[in-house]
Amino acid sequence: MALVTELDINHIYTGKVRDLYEVDEEHLLMVASDRLSAFDVIMHETVPEKGRVLTALTHYWVREFADEVPASLVACDPAVIDEFVPGFLDERAWHGRTMLVRRARMLPLECIVRGRLAGQAYDEYVARGTVHNMEVPAGMRLTDEFERPLFTPSTKAESGHDQNIDLATAAHIVGDAVVGEAMALCLGLFTRAAHALAQVGLILADTKFELGYVDGRLVVCDEVLTPDSSRIWPADQVRPGEVPPSFDKQPFRDWLDAQGWDHTPPPPHVADDVIEVTSKRYVAAYERVTGRSLADWYGA
Repeated sequence: MALVTELDINHIYTGKVRDLYEVDEEHLLMVASDRLSAFDVIMHETVPEKGRVLTALTHYWVREFADEVPASLVACDPAVIDEFVPGFLDERAWHGRTMLVRRARMLPLECIVRGRLAGQAYDEYVARGTVHNMEVPAGMRLTDEFERPLFTPSTKAESGHDQNIDLATAAHIVGDAVVGEAMALCLGLFTRAAHALAQVGLILADTKFELGYVDGRLVVCDEVLTPDSSRIWPADQVRPGEVPPSFDKQPFRDWLDAQGWDHTPPPPHVADDVIEVTSKRYVAAYERVTGRSLADWYGA
């Protein structure tokens, strides 16, 4: 359900977590809710502070690499957004969870980069010895590092689950040149981010980017290196072959699996203590990564 507002803007899309609003011909508002999804299903419960964390982390990473990586983000500052959307300063509930972004022609791929063997890639590797139908070395264990990060795209499904694909299939969808450009951009950003996270004792296992064209240039869109789009592990607690603790929502997925849920609606009820732990994990991810307090971010 879209967030209710008195602002003079048109609601144009509701995703699992984000709502999209039309500002003008060149700009949109992307608002991150506190909705919690897993396995493409939205839970009944919400997670306090989640939307602010996703927005704050995206802002942090975009600004961190602004000189090297182009992005669609214009501003998160409520005062700046108010210049484009008069009255926004009065929408206190939206502060800190809203991004003013340039409109982009989105690439019909999810651009995933994997530095470690985990998640769906690990499941496929165990079953077939491949990752996204591509050959990788034999004898790898869960959490093992690839010789170099892998660009492993997937389709963007309008409904249901995205489908993991190989590079040849991606090239068939968007062309060889576009795949090459997307791969270079995503691998470069992943490498920079992994290095930055290593400085604070964290491992970036994998992450998903969404790309689009703004004024003919391929740029990073949507969320960037958040707990929803990435696996982030404490380096000192990673053991080969074992599931490590993490600052992403994998522990919540594991909790759901322990309930015996079959990943189809309706989702199970999520206990208050699980919601509280999940909220704290999101906040901890922001503060550990950035060295900043979430209390200092907009909307506190």
